[in-house]
Amino acid sequence: MSLQSYLYRQFEHDFWANREEVRVLAALDPPPAPALKLLAHIVAAQWLWLDRLQQNPQRIAVWPELPLSDYAAQLTQLEESWRSYLGGLSEEDFARPCSYTNSKGEAWESNVIDILAQVIMHSAHHRGQIATEIRRSGNVPAAVDYIHAVRQGFIE
Repeated sequence: MSLQSYLYRQFEHDFWANREEVRVLAALDPPPAPALKLLAHIVAAQWLWLDRLQQNPQRIAVWPELPLSDYAAQLTQLEESWRSYLGGLSEEDFARPCSYTNSKGEAWESNVIDILAQVIMHSAHHRGQIATEIRRSGNVPAAVDYIHAVRQGFIE
């Protein structure tokens, strides 16, 4: 399996897992506010990193206030945008540096591969926090493990 195929698969899991979070949160009445805030942050951070990789201006605050009704559309747009971006990368592009300014105003440069890994790990980290918030509210969180998604055929 090529690095590009592997990363594409990781992003497919991420897309599916984020949709599962929306599904579970939408079924709760009311969904825990901290979980909604974390999912909004996942959405925003993914837009932020994609914008940085494409040298575009930041389109959304890092910790936005988003209504739950906006999440599905945001995730659909993100999926399409990430698939397009990933599909256009060559093996050589993974080592390419990307210069950006972080939310503290500090200038940084990171390789594309490291940014892609950050996006995946950042989302997984916050999905774990979402699961904790859902459990605290007395509910059952989404089952979003990678191997579960593979075994169930959610990722091809």
